[in-house]
Amino acid sequence: MHIMRLDYRDTAIWALLAVLIGLITGVLDAVFGRILLAVSSFRSDHFYYLIPFLALAGLATVYIYQRFGKRANKGMGLVFSIANQSDETIPRRLIPIAMLTTWLTHLFGGSAGREGVAIQIGASVANYLGDLAKVKNRHIMVMVGMAAGFSGLFQTPLAATLFAAEVIVAGSIYYQAILPALIASLVAAQTSHFLGLEKFSIAVSKLPTLNLLIIIKLVVIGIAFGLTGFIFSWLLGKTKARLSTLLPNPYLKIAVGSVILSVLFVVFDHGRYSGLGTNLISTTFSGGPIFAWDFIIKLLLTILTLSIGFQGGEVTPLFAIGATLGMVLGTLMGLPLIFVAALGYAAVFAAATNTFFAPLLIGCEVFGFSLLPYLFITISVSYALNFNHSIYTTQKIRQIQKPDH
Repeated sequence: MHIMRLDYRDTAIWALLAVLIGLITGVLDAVFGRILLAVSSFRSDHFYYLIPFLALAGLATVYIYQRFGKRANKGMGLVFSIANQSDETIPRRLIPIAMLTTWLTHLFGGSAGREGVAIQIGASVANYLGDLAKVKNRHIMVMVGMAAGFSGLFQTPLAATLFAAEVIVAGSIYYQAILPALIASLVAAQTSHFLGLEKFSIAVSKLPTLNLLIIIKLVVIGIAFGLTGFIFSWLLGKTKARLSTLLPNPYLKIAVGSVILSVLFVVFDHGRYSGLGTNLISTTFSGGPIFAWDFIIKLLLTILTLSIGFQGGEVTPLFAIGATLGMVLGTLMGLPLIFVAALGYAAVFAAATNTFFAPLLIGCEVFGFSLLPYLFITISVSYALNFNHSIYTTQKIRQIQKPDH
């Protein structure tokens, strides 16, 4: 009985801290997100004036991390390390550094996401408050912060909760973290929404009748989404390692890579593939022109941007890659295009992050819960075909012990 009381006491403390974590993270996410959207809009309006300075933005990014970063240089690796119960701490300087360098990436045309920063913001806040409150289970606090960061940015609290609970160790869920993570996620989402950060959502109503033929088609497109997510995560890891070997000097690496990127962004449809990829997502779901090669070029340019040292994240570009690929597959399979684009939005994210429940829920929270059975089939296939690769290289894989004979 004494142990049970201690467990409930810990849960109560986590829940109370979760409210504060959600409030602070929601405010920071709103500031970060709204400035990022303004920066992205400014870049779109002045693309040709800004893209020549991408290399300078890259050099500034490296300098900021080299001069001021210290342990913050590890970024998401540091967050995952603490979530895996290391004794490290997250320096508070990580928050302004990650924000500033991500704004630089997007202002000057790099192709990257934003969730990495949001997760680091939440984890930093949670780590600091957990230390102040002398919470012993710091890894739980960090997961709560990760959930708050994700939810405050995307305003998908259910998906954010499961993402934080399942992404640390693939194949395992930290059930202890679910309740405080959910509280923090709900508070962060409401806070950032109150402060003017809008949620992307669209109701997908044109759904095919679920029969054997549709199930077969869902399996086929699930295979394509799974392999795409695998290729993204595998190629990202390989490219980072290869470029670090070829160009060990980080300044030289980002300078040379930025010059190449600047040319490619101009050549490939004048900045269509710069930034988050929200332009491609909006075009997809508004019936605009999507080309068969959009997902490939966005995939490659995002990998190159992140591999040479720019900051941001991978998730929003993954949403764009999945949605645009879905348009192509929908045409080939004779299925409603918006329907398949919505499935791709979630399923490529599942394969690239090696998570199952978070993508399932993000698909429901963004496109409606009527999509659930179709998402379940498609994501089951895409998740199974990522070969245990993840964009988060420090993610651990649960080892299943073989029974003794």
